[in-house]
Amino acid sequence: MLLDTASLYFRAYFGVPDSVRAPDGTPVNAVRGLLDFIARLVQDHRPDSLVACMDADWRPQWRVDLIPSYKAHRVAEARPEGADEEEVPDTLSPQVPVIEEVLDALGIARVGVPAYEADDVIGTFTARATGPVDIVTGDRDLYQLVDDARGVRVLYPLKGVGTLQVTDESFLRAKYGVSGAGYVDLALLRGDPSDGLPGVPGIGEKTAAKLLDAFGDLAGIMAAVDDPRSRLTPSQRKRLHEARAYVAVAPEVVRVASDVPLPDTGTALPARPRDAAALDALSERWGLGGSLARLLAVLSR
Repeated sequence: MLLDTASLYFRAYFGVPDSVRAPDGTPVNAVRGLLDFIARLVQDHRPDSLVACMDADWRPQWRVDLIPSYKAHRVAEARPEGADEEEVPDTLSPQVPVIEEVLDALGIARVGVPAYEADDVIGTFTARATGPVDIVTGDRDLYQLVDDARGVRVLYPLKGVGTLQVTDESFLRAKYGVSGAGYVDLALLRGDPSDGLPGVPGIGEKTAAKLLDAFGDLAGIMAAVDDPRSRLTPSQRKRLHEARAYVAVAPEVVRVASDVPLPDTGTALPARPRDAAALDALSERWGLGGSLARLLAVLSR
């Protein structure tokens, strides 16, 4: 089981009231919410291994070099020299280091790699996996990794993590008309304002799906642009031709990496905390109470 950790702690932050606080009054709603999420996921799905995948770089320069608008609207106005800082709610940012410390004390693998997003870490773990993989994320970009033959599916939270949309090949075909492998082409044609991806103007999700059905993949669509006998409408041909520069670089931006240099780390689900003393201190300092107790009880079972 691979967790898109930031996706989950953002959901926890907005789903758990900020009245959930540490003894000193500091909000810990994201921390406790994430612990409850993990406890429920482990209880319901019983994974052998679990990795909390992190954004070591939420906006990698190599992606920005290809598409400068990539996540540009999320950059905070005030940021350290030489680094883009993501705009995050004031009371969430201080909770992220606490989350990291708690995961480390628990012994839950936490992996982030410089110059890569959590999606890329997830993509690489998935590529290396020899058995089934469940990816837990609220980010549709990871639909591209769905592969029934390899047992790779996305568990997309609908209401907390108690109600999950199980995303497999049949779901993708019914919803989007594509397979997991075809989702990259659909996504880059459609665009994604939340990631600053412009897409091809005038080519929405339904049109993109129809084009992929007719021409097979992005390469087939662009070959059709150059073929006057193809069934593209004049407006589609014009829009795709004008978007050639974007189409040439977008696949590398949208496709998650599968060759990230992952650290050598154990991913087995821990039955007991790695550092019980540190965990006790963190629990007392941040008032983790029932959330931590529930997760420990599930892990011990």
